[in-house]
Amino acid sequence: MKLQFNKTYIILTLLLFTAETFIAIFLKTGFIRHTFGDYLVVILMYCFFKSFIKGNHLYIALSVLAFSFAIEFLQLANILKPLNLQNSQAAKLILGSTFNFSDLVAYTLGIITVIIVELKSAKLCTL
Repeated sequence: MKLQFNKTYIILTLLLFTAETFIAIFLKTGFIRHTFGDYLVVILMYCFFKSFIKGNHLYIALSVLAFSFAIEFLQLANILKPLNLQNSQAAKLILGSTFNFSDLVAYTLGIITVIIVELKSAKLCTL
């Protein structure tokens, strides 16, 4: 693994961040806000790391998934309260405030999507 700037991934990161921002601002309930947003956020994090790190796709993808699961389980432990952030909208938006099993499924599906796209992209590059 080494540090290396990747223009393609930074563009994807910015596009996904824009989409997530619009979802957070304009959608307060529903499938897109609560599930599709979680699906996209792991793809966003993966693209962010790939913007600066040249390394094994699978290792980076699984690291993002593990981080996402850790944040979700911190929600189960109600982490905002001991940090005295339970009234912070920014903390609730970034860390979340409630545990949902469906979020774990969305994170997993997002990372599976990343792995499939990376595998297909690698096959196209070898043609």
